[in-house]
Amino acid sequence: MVSVRSDRPRSRPGHRPGHRSRGRSLVAGAALLAALAGCASGPDDGGAASGPGVTGEPCPKAVNPGHGCIYLGIISDLTTGPFTGLGVPMVTAQKAFWDRVNRQGGIGGYDVDVHTYVRDNKYDPATHRRAYQEIKDRVLALAQSLGSPTTEAILDDLRSTRMIAVPGSYPSKWEFEDVIMESGASYCFEAMNAVDHAVDAFEAESVMAVHYPGDYGGDGAAGARTAASARGLRFSELETPQGAGKQDEAVQAILERKPDMVMLTVGPAETAAIVGGAVAAGFQGHFMGNNPTWVGSLLQTPAGASLKARYLVVAPWKPFASDSPGHTAMRLALGRVQPDDAFTSGWVLSYPLKAVLEKAAANGNMTRAGVHEALGQVTTVDYEGMLPRKAGNFSGSPNAAAYRESVIARPDEREFTGSKVITDFIAGPTATGHSLDAPCYNPR
Repeated sequence: MVSVRSDRPRSRPGHRPGHRSRGRSLVAGAALLAALAGCASGPDDGGAASGPGVTGEPCPKAVNPGHGCIYLGIISDLTTGPFTGLGVPMVTAQKAFWDRVNRQGGIGGYDVDVHTYVRDNKYDPATHRRAYQEIKDRVLALAQSLGSPTTEAILDDLRSTRMIAVPGSYPSKWEFEDVIMESGASYCFEAMNAVDHAVDAFEAESVMAVHYPGDYGGDGAAGARTAASARGLRFSELETPQGAGKQDEAVQAILERKPDMVMLTVGPAETAAIVGGAVAAGFQGHFMGNNPTWVGSLLQTPAGASLKARYLVVAPWKPFASDSPGHTAMRLALGRVQPDDAFTSGWVLSYPLKAVLEKAAANGNMTRAGVHEALGQVTTVDYEGMLPRKAGNFSGSPNAAAYRESVIARPDEREFTGSKVITDFIAGPTATGHSLDAPCYNPR
């Protein structure tokens, strides 16, 4: 279920390419692109326009044999990259999500295939770009493009082809891209909410951000810096490289600076090394981390006790075993699996694309331009309770549309995925009051 405006978003003064608002000329552009593409009609669409990645033939394993097929691509970290532990279950959940959509009747006379064009990016931008070039003419949209630097590597082509991509990443810059369909709060707002929580819960007076270089780490650090300034805290930061064995400098800096809270924007392996190393050496402060810093298996590492005592994760949604219609549907669709919060991520981020495809089908234009146009008409998304409906606003300015709420969880081995939520969806005073006029992190 989607909510749409009766009028299209209007261009704003100072509008620049890639901004979320769309001009009225796009309607004419969509029609022109459809005509130039020599569009075919779907099987039951009454002559609706369709384009690359949409066929009148059934999907390879069609649930509804009389339907045509919408092909969606997935490019994720599936073998050797630092986020394989997230990418593999996310893809599994997305396959289950779209299989459920097909069992429920598909979309506008089409089934949806997310099995045929799945590719591994190894969390490497060049590999990601090659995979994208291989499949881009065969898919309507990308159901997943995992990673910030990897998605950045294909962004210019996404813009030029009007292809929508669902990112497996959450930097605030995606709010300014009208071909990117993100879900949940950005790393920047997560970090703001973490710092506000540290002030309220720990009476923190100083914060140190330890983060990867680049978009992911930079966005989290920028949010922490903004919140520290807003709350009058002392702030410092340190870039740290990938690799659990490369964190000695970070641990030593934490011990020397003695912040009340360390904000981590790294991977799970680095989280274990930093928290375990610093606590073992006598650090008395707290740690909080952006969502990708945590996986439940960290409780089985030597750092497990330190994480339970000193670490909290700030997440865009609630974990696998939570009670909502969407969580229940996800667990039923997945069947017997080892519970994993990455399943939840893969499932949740699929709802907006489903809503946009439904809107494009209702508009009778299942082309890339038609899907792009439909995206700008969606103002709420039914996440079946996994996120508030307002989190699915893809219309209007980035500042107006950006979702700012997070949940905070603590490690707990008694929970199915090793974390227990200790707050509801919250946005602290920094995130609530922040004017998102530009990405939090912008190295250019």
